[in-house]
Amino acid sequence: MAQCTAIIDIGSNSMRMAVVQKTSRFAFHIIHEVKSSVRLGEAVYTNGGNLQQSAMDRTSSALGEFLLIARSFKARKILCVATSALRDAPNASEFITRIRQEHSLSIKVIDGAREAYLGGMACANLLPPMDAISVDVGGGSSEFAHISNGKVIQMFSLNIGTVRLKELFMDHGDIEGATRYIDNALDALPFESIQILVGVGGTFRALTRSLMKKEDYPLKKLHGYSTATETFSTFCNAIMEASPKKLKSLNIKPDRFDTIKPGTLILQRISIRLQVQKLICSGVGVREGVYLSDLLRNSADRFPHNYNPSVRYLLDTYATFSNHGVECSALSKRLFELIHTHLDLPASSRTELVMAAKLLPIGLGVRYYAYQKHSHYLALNALDYGLTHSQIALISHLLLFKKGNTSSDLIPKNSYGSLLPASKIMDALYTILWLSHILLAQRSSAQSLTLSFSDGQLTVEGKDLYLAREQLKNLPLPPHLSIQLRS
Repeated sequence: MAQCTAIIDIGSNSMRMAVVQKTSRFAFHIIHEVKSSVRLGEAVYTNGGNLQQSAMDRTSSALGEFLLIARSFKARKILCVATSALRDAPNASEFITRIRQEHSLSIKVIDGAREAYLGGMACANLLPPMDAISVDVGGGSSEFAHISNGKVIQMFSLNIGTVRLKELFMDHGDIEGATRYIDNALDALPFESIQILVGVGGTFRALTRSLMKKEDYPLKKLHGYSTATETFSTFCNAIMEASPKKLKSLNIKPDRFDTIKPGTLILQRISIRLQVQKLICSGVGVREGVYLSDLLRNSADRFPHNYNPSVRYLLDTYATFSNHGVECSALSKRLFELIHTHLDLPASSRTELVMAAKLLPIGLGVRYYAYQKHSHYLALNALDYGLTHSQIALISHLLLFKKGNTSSDLIPKNSYGSLLPASKIMDALYTILWLSHILLAQRSSAQSLTLSFSDGQLTVEGKDLYLAREQLKNLPLPPHLSIQLRS
């Protein structure tokens, strides 16, 4: 088995563990996740901040089983961090010592700034490039990070969290008091306004999951889902007014009934305070930040330029037998530069085209027959990081191509239409992608071909083009484009 690392994040409300497997130097994927609502911070705010015995017992029991899981995967490293619940508790050392003695596990308690940095750094590396503020609403505190140009440039932590507000205000029906408490805390923020807010943590993921079900969103990925502020605010109002029965109908899970409202109120007040226009859900946070800080420790906590860990993982796992995808991506790039203006293709679509070409062979790692369908499925479900949902939908659907078909033949109506470009653009990208595949049918090098384009005709010169000439008959071409092959 390839090298595995287990990362445990002990929060005030939940404890989570991810087991991550490396497939090459910087490529990885999650092979197991587990969560337990241990409520380590339960009743601390009404007991002088001290951890309660029952909460420590629950957490220790869950930790023991987390470690059994990690060892079943032969994890070489087990990284364990704790946040607000332990850094605020006067008796934290008692719990840390107990865990060391009972489980031989060292817990690293991180301060608010480090927690904010880890969550923000994970977002900066694993979401598309953006200028945004990430906010991780936890049980005891909320962490903020300003991310720009792929790195964290400012961090901040506030003592506003779901469990804290629940015990201090919401359990007494004092929503007005909770609102004042949040707004007063937000006065300390060094940020004035931001267009994009990235939501990290369980509360935002719960709200996102509910919103996606409500609108029957086609792509079943929380990570990277975006929504307008108006839609989010309206939904937050519905959550705040909902009874337990109504919360269930809004697809909120019962284990979140008592913390979803304080978490929603916090997010709503932050959104208003920062004049946010768009909210994006992050499926990554502190755990991924802890892992990346170890993985990228010699590269300033950043991936190499234009590196995508999800693409590399797919190639490492499913395309180990051929460099055909690499050659197709090189040829697709050259073809695109020659004819994209003639085909009215936006220059930005080159990124998705080249990435799809690189991933052409991954379906072969599952089964040769219907490999396009397998490539599509793998890309749709395993392209998680560094891409928007529209990019993921486009890349995966380009991989569906079959001889003689156009995009409208292959893509079911009313499925991913809201995420995909117009059929004209899809068909033109299909042409370039599968032309590169056809021209390299004999598995030669892209550099062995000479390309030229004039007056709507693409001319390709090279050796061994018999198979390409034969297969070209099955390639639907956009209007006003012809192709001539010269051996």
